[in-house]
Amino acid sequence: MIRAVLLVMGLLLTAAWMQPAAAAEVIDLAGRTVTFPARVERIILGEGRYLPTLAILDRTDPLKRVVGMMGEFTLLDPTGYQQYLDRFPDLGKITQVGQASGDSFSVEKAIALAPDLAIFALEGHSPSPKNIETVAQLEAAGIAVAFIDFRKDPLVNTPRSIDLLGRLLGREAEAAEFTAYYDEQLKLVTDRLARVGARPRVFLESRVGRTEECCATMGNGMMGRFIEKAGGTNIATALVPGPSGTINLEYLLAQQPDIYIATAIGSAAGAAKAPRRVALGADVPPDLARETLARATGRPGIADLDAVRSGRAHAIWHHFYNSPFNVAAVQAFAKWFHPALFADLDPGETLRTLYRRFQPVAATGTYWIDLK
Repeated sequence: MIRAVLLVMGLLLTAAWMQPAAAAEVIDLAGRTVTFPARVERIILGEGRYLPTLAILDRTDPLKRVVGMMGEFTLLDPTGYQQYLDRFPDLGKITQVGQASGDSFSVEKAIALAPDLAIFALEGHSPSPKNIETVAQLEAAGIAVAFIDFRKDPLVNTPRSIDLLGRLLGREAEAAEFTAYYDEQLKLVTDRLARVGARPRVFLESRVGRTEECCATMGNGMMGRFIEKAGGTNIATALVPGPSGTINLEYLLAQQPDIYIATAIGSAAGAAKAPRRVALGADVPPDLARETLARATGRPGIADLDAVRSGRAHAIWHHFYNSPFNVAAVQAFAKWFHPALFADLDPGETLRTLYRRFQPVAATGTYWIDLK
């Protein structure tokens, strides 16, 4: 009798173990209800540059769940990609499900990889909430789709996105550790600025050297939001209703901003091939960064800005516009805008700490530079 009871109990326990874990629900950054499995084991990244974000939650092996990703990481940030490839050689084996735009995303390739979850951006280089058919096809195939954001409203949505990913991936503790540090570092800027009246007028020129034309910029989104949060006034905001756009060089010369900032899309390896670009990032020494900034600010028109002539010109790594480490860039801006108020603030140490605590690779290279 006892043997029969034990046999029945064993069968019941086996049946319970074989049942899939209950699904759960979250609200993503697009305001959608996302139903996802309790154990997410296969992921597609709508942007390859989300790999460092995954590393925040799993520093030992951020690739272990990734079965597919878009190809913009190696195209747009080749040195950052190489850093990860050197650390995780299997990165080169991950299937690409598209290139550098949502239109290039292959639903067929994605479904064939049988992922549990696709992580997309509110806007950027992946399918967005506007790609209704793509999302519907993935969900019909049993793939959960969640939208995060480091680009549209980065300083609000970065901690929200990390918290969301922590829920989705069962890494709530790691997410909470990061967001606590992030909030603490952002507060170092915002608390002091509460007593600041005058704000410098700032112009940020985006992707310097990508084309010969001037002047691409960021307005209501991306790094345009960094300017306001760091205690400056973005002169492009009134002219650029969206996150990015272009303003006229003559307008810029007439406005004469107090501070000029270039965003850098160049690298040490590409400095000779693309001499118009400012070089910053993982492989760039400070001298090269300053040399390329000096060359960029020597262009006709830009060289005539009072900010450039007086040395109030700087450059920032372009990819902070889409990175959860954007708080370090905000601190760098704050020191440029209000040097006396933030004399004791060390954005470089903030960035090194972010890498030391939350990344499997080192913070080597130069990520911002002053003209003088």
